[in-house]
Amino acid sequence: MKASIDSSRCEGRKYCARFAPSVFDVDEWGYGRVTATGDLTDAQLADAQTALTSCPEQAISLTP
Repeated sequence: MKASIDSSRCEGRKYCARFAPSVFDVDEWGYGRVTATGDLTDAQLADAQTALTSCPEQAISLTP
């Protein structure tokens, strides 16, 4: 699985980086960005799923 963030939906609440710091970070303006490259490990995937369900804007997606 790979993670992505829809930048048009992100409002910079930083839930992604809080719940999955090995997958997401925030840019200089506080908006989420994906830092993990390639397929996520099992641990990263579990954290990314938590971030996905916590994101109020539903800006995070996980795809095969």
